[in-house]
Amino acid sequence: MAQQILVIGLGHFGMSLAQTLSEKGAEVLAVDFRKSLVDEASTFAAEALVADAADEKQLAGLGPSKRDAVVCAIGDDSKESSIICTALLRQMGAPFVVSRANDKMHQRILQLVGAHQIINPEQEFGRRFANRLLYRHIIAETPIGDDLHLTEILVQPSMVGKNLIALALPKQFGIMVAAIRRGTSSRLIQPSPEEPLQEEDRLVIVSTEAAIPRLMEGV
Repeated sequence: MAQQILVIGLGHFGMSLAQTLSEKGAEVLAVDFRKSLVDEASTFAAEALVADAADEKQLAGLGPSKRDAVVCAIGDDSKESSIICTALLRQMGAPFVVSRANDKMHQRILQLVGAHQIINPEQEFGRRFANRLLYRHIIAETPIGDDLHLTEILVQPSMVGKNLIALALPKQFGIMVAAIRRGTSSRLIQPSPEEPLQEEDRLVIVSTEAAIPRLMEGV
């Protein structure tokens, strides 16, 4: 059964999130007070509605307690609405509330009113992009825990022809190779410890954020 997710606030972040969730099979209810953005979201979301999420009656009408998750993605234009919306969502029994913070003070207040998870999209993107800018062989990087990342990297020239046993990545860098993307194929294969790595291989690794620059500079 598809997850039902309520996305409130359809700025750049909220709109992108709602569309991506929809593409991945979630049933998204997209909400904003601006009709033009709701009309845009209606082309891909299961449902799109015009509503003021800081209005208790209108917010209750969205059925937040019945959703698997609710994302309060209200941006810089109204921190007050973001805080009120988050507090109301918790009072209404939303099972998992994710709220967008714009700065540290905003984050602290969202924590106080009960957000289960707080995100700062600009800060998180900046952190990830810094690694991709410094280390050009990084293809993608996704946080999967407090300090755990799933990262896809191109095999470094010094790795070619060596196998995972010889490279000893867990011992040297605290890195686990979860999968290998071979050549131009998009298919992931299970890594074989004894099979030499090839020039066009891409490694999908699990590591801490600090381990990534150590790997890129150390091999």
